[in-house]
Amino acid sequence: MQAIAAQLYIELLRVGYTHVCEFHYLQHRRDGSLYQDPLEMSWALALAAAEAGMQLTLLPVLYERAGFDQSTLAPEQRRFRAGADQVWAMQSAISSRRPAGVRAGLAIHSLRAAASDSIARLRELAEHFTGPIHIHVAEQAREVEQCIGALGARPIEWLARQGGGLDSRWHLVHATHASPAEIELVASSGAGVVLCPTTEANLGDGIADLPAWLATAVPISIGSDSQVTRAWREELRWLEYGQRLVKQQRNIAAAPALGQPSTAARLFERVLQGGASAAGFARWGFQVGARADLLVVDRTDSSLLGVPDSLLLDALVFSSPGRQLRDVMVAGRWQIKDHEHLHAMQVATRFEHAMVQLWREPPH
Repeated sequence: MQAIAAQLYIELLRVGYTHVCEFHYLQHRRDGSLYQDPLEMSWALALAAAEAGMQLTLLPVLYERAGFDQSTLAPEQRRFRAGADQVWAMQSAISSRRPAGVRAGLAIHSLRAAASDSIARLRELAEHFTGPIHIHVAEQAREVEQCIGALGARPIEWLARQGGGLDSRWHLVHATHASPAEIELVASSGAGVVLCPTTEANLGDGIADLPAWLATAVPISIGSDSQVTRAWREELRWLEYGQRLVKQQRNIAAAPALGQPSTAARLFERVLQGGASAAGFARWGFQVGARADLLVVDRTDSSLLGVPDSLLLDALVFSSPGRQLRDVMVAGRWQIKDHEHLHAMQVATRFEHAMVQLWREPPH
C-alpha cells in the first residue's frame, strides 16, 4: 500500500495536485478479519504522503452491503466492511494521532452500500463534527432508478430530506444525474459537489449538467477518483469538452457577462475553492492564513511559448500534454524542483516491485 500510494502521490504532485482526499476502505484482510491495528493501512498512506510530500485528508468509509436489495457484502467485498461506529472511531483515532500533514474526514460509500439506519447513526455521531463528509451519489442512471425503487426518492433528494439534511460539510461525489430540483436543494444547503470527468467517461456514467452547477454558488471540486487519469488539466479539459460535445457549443463555462471570459480561469477558480472545502480548509489559495502551496509554470514548455499571461490558464488546460509545471510547493516546502522529486527513483523502484508481485498473485 505504501509503495503504490507513494508512487501515485508523486505522480499527482508532478501535475500540480498538492492535497488528496482519500476514500479509505482497507481495515480488513482478504478473509474479512480485522488487521491487528485496523488503521494499519491508514498509517501506510500517511507514511506514503510524508515520503512524497503530499498532504492528505483520510476518509474512512461506511460500507456494509452489496446493493439496495442486499443486506450483506459479497465475499470479495468483505475486507471493505465498516459500520458507522467503526468509521467514527477511525476518524477519531486519526484525528487524535494527527500524523504530519494528515487530517481526517468521513465518507459514506453510497446509498446503495449503506443502510438508512447506519447513515442516521453516523449523522448522530457526527452532529458536532466540523470536517468534510463525502459520499458517492447519483453516479449512474441505474443507481437513481434503484434508489427511487428502494427509498422512494432520488438519491440527492433523499439525502437532503433525511435527518439533519445536507450542509457545508457534505460533498457529493459525481452527482452526474442530479435533477434541476436536486441541484437547487444542494445550492440551498451549502453542500458541494466533486466532479470526476475522466472516471465518469471511463465508466460510461454520463455527463453532469455543468452549466446548472456553475449557475449556483455550489462549491465544485475535481476528483481524480479511480486515477485512470492523473492530471487536473485533463479533468478540466474534459469537464468542458464533454459539455461542448453534448450541446454542440463552444466555451460552455466562460461567462463574459460576469466578467469571466476565460473558460479555464473560471473553472480553475471554482475548483480551487471547492477543493479547499472538500479537504476541510476554511482558507485556500494565495491569501494570508492559507497554506503555502504554489505551482510554478515552466514557460519554456513548447505548448506555452509566446502565450500571453492573460491566456496562460487556457493554454495550460486546452493545449497539448507536456511538462508545464516546473516546481511544486506544498505547505512551504518545494516537493518538485526543476521537474524532479528527490525520492522519485527509489519510490518508482518499490512501486514496480509491488505491482509485479500483485500481478503474479491469483485473483481473489
